[in-house]
Amino acid sequence: MATAAGPIASNSTPQNSNAYCTPIAPSVPITHKWSIAEDLTCISNPSKHNNPQTGYRSFSVKMSFYVKYEEKLEDVRKALREVEENPLEGLIISSTPDGYPEHDLYEVSTLFRFLRQEGHNVTADVFNNFKDKEGRFRSELSTDIRGLMSLYEASQLRIEGEDILDQAADFSSQLLGRWTTDPNHHEARLVSNTLTHPYHKSLATFMAKSFLHDCKGQNGWVDNLQELAKMDLTMVQSIHQKEVLQVSQWWKDTGLANELKLARNQPLKWYMWPMAALTDPRFSEERVELTKPISFIYIIDDIFDVYGTIEELTLFTDAVNRWELSAVEQLPDYMKVCFKALYDVTNEIAYKIYKKHGQNPIDSLQRTWASLCNAFLVEAKWFASGHLPNAEEYLKNGIISSGVHVVLAHMFFLLGDGITQESVDLVDDYPGISTSIATILRLSDDLGSAKDEDQDGYDGSYIECYMKEHKGSSVDSARAEVIRMISEAWKCLNKECLSPNPFSESFRIGSLNMARMIPMMYSYDDNHNLPILEEHMKAMIYNTSL
Repeated sequence: MATAAGPIASNSTPQNSNAYCTPIAPSVPITHKWSIAEDLTCISNPSKHNNPQTGYRSFSVKMSFYVKYEEKLEDVRKALREVEENPLEGLIISSTPDGYPEHDLYEVSTLFRFLRQEGHNVTADVFNNFKDKEGRFRSELSTDIRGLMSLYEASQLRIEGEDILDQAADFSSQLLGRWTTDPNHHEARLVSNTLTHPYHKSLATFMAKSFLHDCKGQNGWVDNLQELAKMDLTMVQSIHQKEVLQVSQWWKDTGLANELKLARNQPLKWYMWPMAALTDPRFSEERVELTKPISFIYIIDDIFDVYGTIEELTLFTDAVNRWELSAVEQLPDYMKVCFKALYDVTNEIAYKIYKKHGQNPIDSLQRTWASLCNAFLVEAKWFASGHLPNAEEYLKNGIISSGVHVVLAHMFFLLGDGITQESVDLVDDYPGISTSIATILRLSDDLGSAKDEDQDGYDGSYIECYMKEHKGSSVDSARAEVIRMISEAWKCLNKECLSPNPFSESFRIGSLNMARMIPMMYSYDDNHNLPILEEHMKAMIYNTSL
């Protein structure tokens, strides 16, 4: 995740350590103009069905469209009210902790998943009804494909210590794996998709196409739902298009792409993180603002990886820790530009949050940047000296250098829901929701077999540290350990999202979506491309086919 900031003149940061003092307003506001980012060329045939001036399809969303949308929405509401009478189709509507069915694997698993997704800490003991006297899942369940798929989906919401769901995951995945080997079986594709992209660990927007293609309902409600989804996508895409243009112009105005020729120049890719995390259309401003710190994480990472000497990086880290413009005097010019941009944009974001939510988060935001640069410097010193830390030490620092905490802290304050001194203290102290996502990201990044985006820097990997520490271990065994650790981190994340919870629903959902986005960001093919990400990018920005 990374982004860059704009060279916007602002007054000095308030020196009062009270995070709730009035921030100084930036003296020059950012202006957003319509432009296209350079990395839009990664989308094939961008001119097809596009507006020649913007590069995007121009949606003329007229009043008649909204009238039709409301009519279709009412049709779906009516159909769903009828569906409630059918327990199999109405589970998603009537999800309450009471009234579990007892002996239908599909119904029990589906209801369990829906309740866990809503934060209810329901017990997994309900699955004991499907075990034999020896404590194993009953063999006759092996032919219940729908039930097994639902059981596998439910197992993805397990938390630490739930052995029965660990068994459920192994049992269902092994049996379902056999069905995928039969190309003639009509459900082979559906089963394969379930194993590859379980709902809980996948973006809802990414899964929508498969869901609408595969689900079968009664009373024709699925057709109505599909039409409504297409109309909804049309409106959402028009919002995303405007946001991409705002981000692109902001990035261009920073001048950092020209100043840092070797750094990544991918504002559209960076925007994909907040687009995926904050799916509610009303969070338009928050998506644009969140792209900015994300961009800086990438740019500063590149400075540490491919630009700076240890001496320069030490001075840069000191400047970020001091958070004073006067601290950049000894820095090379490219670092001065970067720090000034980071400083200005962070202060501007803090001021916007203060105006909207009445709280000034500058102290919290500054500390996240200091921690990130401190962690980057530790890694730079490790690998400049040829010293490889042990795996635990590497991961502890890597959780911070992942940048996840920087992103989630900015997202927390931008959303503004339930900001109290208690919740601010939790955010400042690296909450479990942050460290679990950071663990997933760091290990997923290290698990990738392709070189990341032609970057020339070297910053090691957990697998390398693990193999050095465990003499004689193979790459395969090291990778298996990393996959196990990612699974354990998901268990921690699942637990952090259960009620009662100190964070708002919008923040929890946004955090989960960050974790769900990680596989797309690190699924490199042999050509160092990200085809899954590009497919999702096209679908969410200009392709209306479902």
